Amino acid sequence: MNSTSPVKSLVRAALVVVPLIASPGCTPSAHGSTAGSSEEARTAAPAAEPQKSAEAAQPTAEDARQFATRVNEDLKRLWTRQATADWIKSTYITDDTERNAAVVNEEVLAYVSQAIKEAARFKDVQGLDADTSRTLHLLRVSSTLPAPSDAQKRAELAAIASKLDGLYGKGKYCGKDGKGQCKDLGDLSDVMAKSRNYDELLEAWTGWHTISTPMRPLYQRLVQLSNEGAQEIGFADTGALWRSNYDMPPEAFEKEAQRLWGQVKPLYDDLHCYVRARLAKQYGEDKVPAGKAIPAHLLGNMWSQEWNNIYSMVEPYKGQPSLDVDAELKRQNYDALRMVKLGESFFTSLGLKPLPETFWQRSQFTKPRDREVMCHASAWDITYDNDVRIKMCIKPTEEDLVTIHHELGHDYYYTYYYKLPVLYQSGAHDGFHEAIGDALTLSITPGYLKQLGLLKEVPKGDKGLINLQMKDAMEKVAFLPFGLLVDQWRWDVFSGRVKPEDYNKAWWALREKYQGVRAPVERTENDFDPGAKYHVPSNVPYTRYFLARILQFQFHRALCQAAGQKGALHECSIYGNKEAGQRLQAMLEMGASKPWPDALQALTGQREMDASAMLEYFAPLRTWLQEQNKGQKCGW
Repeated sequence: MNSTSPVKSLVRAALVVVPLIASPGCTPSAHGSTAGSSEEARTAAPAAEPQKSAEAAQPTAEDARQFATRVNEDLKRLWTRQATADWIKSTYITDDTERNAAVVNEEVLAYVSQAIKEAARFKDVQGLDADTSRTLHLLRVSSTLPAPSDAQKRAELAAIASKLDGLYGKGKYCGKDGKGQCKDLGDLSDVMAKSRNYDELLEAWTGWHTISTPMRPLYQRLVQLSNEGAQEIGFADTGALWRSNYDMPPEAFEKEAQRLWGQVKPLYDDLHCYVRARLAKQYGEDKVPAGKAIPAHLLGNMWSQEWNNIYSMVEPYKGQPSLDVDAELKRQNYDALRMVKLGESFFTSLGLKPLPETFWQRSQFTKPRDREVMCHASAWDITYDNDVRIKMCIKPTEEDLVTIHHELGHDYYYTYYYKLPVLYQSGAHDGFHEAIGDALTLSITPGYLKQLGLLKEVPKGDKGLINLQMKDAMEKVAFLPFGLLVDQWRWDVFSGRVKPEDYNKAWWALREKYQGVRAPVERTENDFDPGAKYHVPSNVPYTRYFLARILQFQFHRALCQAAGQKGALHECSIYGNKEAGQRLQAMLEMGASKPWPDALQALTGQREMDASAMLEYFAPLRTWLQEQNKGQKCGW
């Protein structure tokens, strides 16, 4: 997956994230008002029951059921209006569209805040049916940015969230003196991916990190206001609210995330040691010393989160058949539409239904020439009624082809659960949503790419396998610590363990601890480097992407078993297998209607997340890495 991609919650990234998810996505046509009147929003809010007497005011199980039904109906309407406004803001960035989205977000915040508070009346009601009980739980954890009940503070929070989102979307670097040719994130990311000039990379890195400096005071205030909102609905802070999304206590989930990291850390450490040695050969040991963290601008990605763009520098065996899918995509004149059609064909080969015609009419596949847009890839169901879309600025690259599969994974989740009540229209947990498309990309094997004509020759023998696994690991394994640390930082910020005066210091401490990556130039508290990553100013929880990297291999192994595949896990492709498709569809249709262990069991037969499938998949590479690293000073 392209971990920068959002999901459903992304759609409401500005303020409230839909049920349990967020991605790097939502959807109807633009019918209906995008703003809505404040009066309408007020009348939509749950009405408090009149208190005639203490006995009469005691709610019943039937009261709770009716409340849950009404909230689902109201939220579908309100979230549709919000998603519409957010879509317009993301595909046509202006001060007006930002303001319009803020107004709608404020209305949704007001409703959700009131609904969550009213739901507390049913906390001790006996005899609740399973659906009502789960709906009340999902409602309680549905907002990633809980708003204070005070109307003025709520409006301030809505405005801050929209402003932060806009600062990121409009971010540009115009040279050291501010008078050069302005470059946006796409331009600067191209430099990071392609340049091998140390100083040119450094300027691109430092240039992009200037766009987040104005965010710092806004983000500090966002933390204060959202914490106030979280405490009003019974959570210690916003981070504790986020961690309550996983059908376990917040402190138990934090331990669970660390347990999974412990499973995969040895594999990451082996990869880090090998890559650092190759970077030292390229740039010199004075710039990349052994036993030290790697400078952040040398790994081919603005955040060092994925390293696949520098694969050519670390390729184990030169002279093997080319794995350069980019060249073939360009040579064969693949355009955005054809790439998306290719992605859809993988899903339909499993027996899943084609995407609706509206998907092709309403999605943003390419960057318009006439306006500012948010190019960050995302998937949407704007009406919560199968108005699925993707928003991308597609280029003919393998990375974008993989991202398309990832985003279509979200859309296929949406299209199979859209008939459920809106609070069930979510992944079993948010990591599930991120993992679906990624699991299928594991079936895009060299043999499949050759079948499509995108590879001339399938790599053969151990050398070809190691090259292929290295290329995959540079994206999937390299990402793991970054996927974990973004929210580790935010959890510490929300809880107060990290004070505002230490925001940047704490960020780089975690980058070095988990990733073994360091800032390439001195950073101070005048900088706000977390804000240079989309998901921080857009307030999208990030642990989902870490979980997705684990789950995609667990899903892949289970789907391969369902397909009756024999042999090594890394050789398996489920393309065209209807049995695997049926197993997948059974989980997709559940949405969030059951706790995630139930959904996991439906697909995999297991009730616990497990990274052993990832280790099994990369076993050949790990053995090779350990041999290569003998005599190296590993660690940092």
